[in-house]
Amino acid sequence: MTDTVALEYNGQRFELPLLSATTGEKSIDVRDLRKLTGLTAFDPGFGNTASCASRITYVNGEKGILRYRGIPIETVAEKMLFTETAWLLIYGRLPTKAELKTFSARLTNNELLHEGLLHHFDAFPPSGQPMSILSAVVNSLICYSPEIMDTTNEEAMRNAVAAIISKVRTIAAFSYRKAMGLPFVYPDPNRSYCDNFLHMMFSLPNKPHQPTEAAVRALNLFLMLHADHEQNCSTSTVRIVGSAETNLFSSVASGICALWGKLHGGANVAVFEMLSRLSGGEETVPEFVERVKRREVRLMGFGHRVYKTFDPRAKILKKAVFDLLDAEHTDDPLIDTALELEQAALNDDYFKERHLYPNVDFYSGMILRALKIPLNMYTVMFAIGRMPGWIANWRENNEGQPKLARPRQLYEGPVETPFIPIEFR
Repeated sequence: MTDTVALEYNGQRFELPLLSATTGEKSIDVRDLRKLTGLTAFDPGFGNTASCASRITYVNGEKGILRYRGIPIETVAEKMLFTETAWLLIYGRLPTKAELKTFSARLTNNELLHEGLLHHFDAFPPSGQPMSILSAVVNSLICYSPEIMDTTNEEAMRNAVAAIISKVRTIAAFSYRKAMGLPFVYPDPNRSYCDNFLHMMFSLPNKPHQPTEAAVRALNLFLMLHADHEQNCSTSTVRIVGSAETNLFSSVASGICALWGKLHGGANVAVFEMLSRLSGGEETVPEFVERVKRREVRLMGFGHRVYKTFDPRAKILKKAVFDLLDAEHTDDPLIDTALELEQAALNDDYFKERHLYPNVDFYSGMILRALKIPLNMYTVMFAIGRMPGWIANWRENNEGQPKLARPRQLYEGPVETPFIPIEFR
């Protein structure tokens, strides 16, 4: 017998089905709510609405749990690489050695951009925002390689997946080179995914860049930890756009635009700016904390829409920052400021009562800074990492018979406004 929830309205009783998850919260099935009652559910920001059923990622904010296809994020961080993580998210299971080898080969075969596409970079000014360039060029890929738009069968889908995951890092690196006035560095088929990206970013025609193993490992970790995070703003955007049967590339481009917002993918930039001000001596950490408590300024990198305890990704990244700095024999003065601010917040009842703990953005910028990634590329790096999650959600949402997303609204405007001819206005 199906569990139900009773709703009493206007003298009538309605039974709404209760849906069970394999783990986590149950959901009230309100798909027939309007038809049965004439009512709609009001939930701005969708904080209490399950917009879909998914098998990809599980988040438990109260317990600080994050799992990709059932695998804890701690295990992913310790034992996997980004390309293997991408396969896991998109295809629903760990790949065999042969499958991972084939996938890596597909990535290599798709790493170059059509030469005609390179002229797009000339149209952008040197000061152009890399996120704007990234979304525009990703959306333009199918103009130059229309064959990769085909996702009608599994083989075509695998080619499209490899194309977008591989080409996005080439586009990102080229956008940086354009902004710096440097010549493009083409991908090297003999390098791994992360090694190749750092090569395209920092090599010179007369001086190839060879990143350290620690740098490659840190970049893999950063990308893996950002690969998916359930139905966040950008992922929901990809699913909504994809529900109109929009192609994969344009759907992902919409996700890039959503990620650009400072409350989503741009948060690590805001953390860096906050720490830079504090490190520069504009005010002390205790003074800043007091201003936060008076709600005069915002504490960036703390708190999360879902997590009510430590973000598990933040714990992993914090350790990774110190490991990378030690391996590279470098120091970062912002680390001391970050640690001081973290301790001040964790020891203050104001923040503890509000469940404001460090999130992934608090330390992710530190990793990128240690990798010499410029500040205007931080959100681009997030986009590269999130690509597998967007693809996995687009693919899942378009299996079977997708339903066009079309939210309702609570209308609060005038009932009917009389028209006044223009000569009387």
